[in-house]
Amino acid sequence: RQRQRYVEKDGKCNVQHGNVRETYRYLTDIFTTLVDLKWRFSLLVFILAYAVTWLFFGLIWWFIAYCRGDLDHLEDHAWTPCVNNLNGFVSAFLFSIETETTIGYGHRVITDKCPEGIVLLLLQAILGSMVNAFMVGCMFVKISQPNKRAETLVFSSHAVVSLRDDRLCLMFRVGDLRDSHIVEASIRAKLIKSKQTQEGEFIPLDQTDLSVGFETGDDRLFLVSPLIISHEIDERSPFWDVSRHQLEKDDFEIVVILEGMVEAT
Repeated sequence: RQRQRYVEKDGKCNVQHGNVRETYRYLTDIFTTLVDLKWRFSLLVFILAYAVTWLFFGLIWWFIAYCRGDLDHLEDHAWTPCVNNLNGFVSAFLFSIETETTIGYGHRVITDKCPEGIVLLLLQAILGSMVNAFMVGCMFVKISQPNKRAETLVFSSHAVVSLRDDRLCLMFRVGDLRDSHIVEASIRAKLIKSKQTQEGEFIPLDQTDLSVGFETGDDRLFLVSPLIISHEIDERSPFWDVSRHQLEKDDFEIVVILEGMVEAT
């Protein structure tokens, strides 16, 4: 029968957050918020971050030229402007792009007779470096997220309960399709099941650990070939008092968590 899953087969948690009132908390950690955004919104923020700073500083460069009277002395070769060859907002915008991206075409260049321009140049260079570090960092973290790497980690379609070394065990298999190994790989298993305490409290999604070798170190995997992960059903197991028929009727879910570092990245 079809059941609603707590964690989907692709690893996505089937949980939606609703009625979140303190949304300002997302802005306090803006870096993680940007990383968690969908790709189309991340690219939009990436483009806007640069476009807005270029336009903002371009407007300031144009305003300085306007206030100093540089735009009124375009043909006066005896006049020393703040920025050479700046004749309007478009050229100020282009100069802003050249300054922040350190392109330096050489046609438009700041002069030493403009102290306010020198201060603005320093501010734009510092702010531009901060924008570059922040946005490139977000893109790098988003690109290197382990979602795609997990596509080549394969779990068996079914888990089985069988005798192994004369002990009843819950077993499943995991394998890595890539040649690049996962370093310090470890595995855990959680039983997600509704529970009612002795005091009568109902816990809808109670999490219980399933031992897959933590005591013996078998939970730390050398994942160069497919491995069989085993959970021994003993007195400490939550399945100890569950019969085969009850196991088929119970509503529960086993979530397996595989963690590790990719040696290439």
